[in-house]
Amino acid sequence: MLIKNGQIHDAIREDGYIADLRTENGKITEIAPNLAPRPGEEVVDASGLWVYPGLVEAHCHTGLHGVANGPEGTDVNEKGNIISSEVRAIDSFYPQDEGVRIAREAGVTTICTGPGSSDVIGGTFAAIKTAGSCVDEMILKSPAAMKCAFGEHTKHAHGKTCSATRMGGAAWMRKALFEAREYMQAKEAGEKQKFDLRMEALIPVLKGEIPFKVHVQRADDICTVLRIAKEFGVRVTLDHCSGGEPVIPQIKAAGVSVAVGPLLVAPGTLTETRGKSPTIAVQLDAAGVPFCIITDSPVILQQYLVLCAESCIRVGLAPHKALQAITINAARHIGCEDRIGSLEVGKDADFVLWTGDIFRYTSRIQAVYIEGRKVV
Repeated sequence: MLIKNGQIHDAIREDGYIADLRTENGKITEIAPNLAPRPGEEVVDASGLWVYPGLVEAHCHTGLHGVANGPEGTDVNEKGNIISSEVRAIDSFYPQDEGVRIAREAGVTTICTGPGSSDVIGGTFAAIKTAGSCVDEMILKSPAAMKCAFGEHTKHAHGKTCSATRMGGAAWMRKALFEAREYMQAKEAGEKQKFDLRMEALIPVLKGEIPFKVHVQRADDICTVLRIAKEFGVRVTLDHCSGGEPVIPQIKAAGVSVAVGPLLVAPGTLTETRGKSPTIAVQLDAAGVPFCIITDSPVILQQYLVLCAESCIRVGLAPHKALQAITINAARHIGCEDRIGSLEVGKDADFVLWTGDIFRYTSRIQAVYIEGRKVV
């Protein structure tokens, strides 16, 4: 397929440029001006249209936390165990969830979705494309991360049984990591031991193959996360981070990526989000901390991901940085930047045709393509 004469916004260069884009077998194979159509090749005239990468949602619960279908469609928190590392997003993901359709029609072509924040360790997230009828055919990366949570959510869910304080939550996390490390070392030494699925699931974290994806808001919890990560030599990402301003130097020194949001809910909806503001994105950018912007859908539906990014532009974030925050930076945050997040030769042909600037309120989506196939 050949997309002709579109204004390419590749999420790499600051400015757009007029060029053609060719796809073959679900991949981008050429981006250049004046490409000649091949015999029998499908040609799409994109004159006057702006071509953007498919948007990437780096943290949500879409497909697990059903939209408008009641408790029976809500499979986002295990709650029975404060450590639930063995559960997997792909075993609860529902492709027919209304939220998946909403994301796709909004130009969000990849979502990183998984368990909620009730458990200190909640299970694995997966990166999933938003078109398909069976999750096995939609997976981009699984597992993509191991969910972890600090703060008021875990206290609310487990405060009456096993963890009423922040220090209790941290202790449960350390205990799980100590046990998993001992289990892994014994396994590698060839020692006989009972198979433990919960411990098995934590081995990729200990080996650095996937990060802990940490729900965290307050500055003190952020420091605890960084402390534990250093103790065990594990990778982490900081997701939400609404109270992170006081510890931005510590975040930068740790070299971790931050997912900012959700940004369109009232500050103080939760106690920990009272100081929430899109200015955190501007401050992270100024400090050189890698960050992306998220909806935490269904907290905010993914049709408003662009609006979340635009809210950061209003307080000083450069438009091209806002675009990167919902494309290539989000792809890096979930470890999928080799395939998605920008328009580059060799990457998946996930792109969206807009009638104008993505951040202009009058612009509309003309078509959405996932791996070269028109899905909207």
